[in-house]
Amino acid sequence: MASLSTHVLDTSTGRPAAGVGITLESADGSVLAEGVTDADGRIGELAADLVAEDHVLRFDTGSWFAAQGTTAFYPEVVVTFAVGGDEHYHVPLLLNPFGYSTYRGS
Repeated sequence: MASLSTHVLDTSTGRPAAGVGITLESADGSVLAEGVTDADGRIGELAADLVAEDHVLRFDTGSWFAAQGTTAFYPEVVVTFAVGGDEHYHVPLLLNPFGYSTYRGS
């Protein structure tokens, strides 16, 4: 089965986003895993048993920015991605108060 990790970087400061809450869901909305980014902005293994289907990552960016004393435009970032096989998937989030970007990492 496939595994998943993630990493959040605040591009407005050039620093890791420690303490971001993240929820992993299946395509039908069932919660599969939850975690919080570490001091390096990472969750090294959010899930280790993903089946081949679409999955959803929900990043609680609103709470994180509020805790930093920053007003942000996006209270949540939702990334839907497709797991196709038994390999490792890494989904990073590059974040700032008024935008974000993501890509398939390694």
